[in-house]
Amino acid sequence: MSLVGLKEVLRDSIEGRYAVGAFDATDHLFAESILLAAEETRTPVILMVGDFPAPVDYDNFYPYLVDRISRTHVPVCLHFDHGASFEACALAIRRGCTSIMIDGSALSFEENVALTKKVVEMAHACNVEVEGEIGSVGRNESLEGENAVSLYTEPEDAAEFVALTGVDALAVSIGTVHGVYKKAPKMDFERLARIRSLIDIPLVMHGGSGLSVEDFHAAVSNGMNKINAFTNLSIAVADRIAETAKALPPKTITGPLYEAAIETGKQQVMEHIKLFGTKTIDR
Repeated sequence: MSLVGLKEVLRDSIEGRYAVGAFDATDHLFAESILLAAEETRTPVILMVGDFPAPVDYDNFYPYLVDRISRTHVPVCLHFDHGASFEACALAIRRGCTSIMIDGSALSFEENVALTKKVVEMAHACNVEVEGEIGSVGRNESLEGENAVSLYTEPEDAAEFVALTGVDALAVSIGTVHGVYKKAPKMDFERLARIRSLIDIPLVMHGGSGLSVEDFHAAVSNGMNKINAFTNLSIAVADRIAETAKALPPKTITGPLYEAAIETGKQQVMEHIKLFGTKTIDR
């Protein structure tokens, strides 16, 4: 199956009422964890690379990912997460991504539409699919205070945005935030259900780390089809590395640390795949 587009991994998710996990990889070890988890569960997966500073040589990381994914036995979408500009999205396509996200959510509605439409036209010409975003999935502090509701996605705006831009998937804000949760989020599943009733393309939830099992199930049952998760998974891997390192005798080679990192990452990804109800492949 190997490298496929976003439509391929999400094609039955709306009718089937399930979501596919989208997991960020900033290193080779976690990338391996994601792919091993998908292969063991025989489910499609979305491996994401972000548009943010990281201690990664992206010029060499992308060729590794494209080659490694080409040798998997399940459908894998290589997705560019939170592209901040037209140029960044174009570079991701040249590097081998089969889907990209253009994040114009901080812009006005009109500016977001214009930027997203431009990216869609460019990407579709390259046979690459596009995720857009409307509403604002901020950080913890952004959903504090009386004006927090203004960051949530308006259903009618979402429907208009899809019609005007031609995006293939849409990230919406229903109460999640990026990073570690300081307190339980105020999830608006009625808003999500309304958006689902107006839109016939896959919906995306950012800021998935740290939600309860009940929240995940409610998100999926009300229409989420792609769920991004990274922070809590990364923390679990880092904690396991630290625990393993403490238990090792002096002058030990790094092998046990790598093994602990990959296995912990794989288990974390598998747990989320189960939470999302991702369907196994038929072949």
